[in-house]
Amino acid sequence: MKKNNWACFLLILAGIVIGGFIGNLLPIEWLNYGQSFGLSSPIVLDLGILCITFGLSIKITIASIIGIVIGIVIYRCI
Repeated sequence: MKKNNWACFLLILAGIVIGGFIGNLLPIEWLNYGQSFGLSSPIVLDLGILCITFGLSIKITIASIIGIVIGIVIYRCI
């Protein structure tokens, strides 16, 4: 039986979000240890009548990595 790749992507994304939420909610300090990377200031494209702002920042923490692993385990079980 072929598994759906979108289901895997959504479970991993949900694991990142829920893991980050739980990491911020619990007072365990090592869960929030991680690295943040991306654009430090947003890029602004001003075309006169239209102004577009581009920005991206990603924070990888221990809690989000645990969430990713749990999401993959759930995907393999379904």
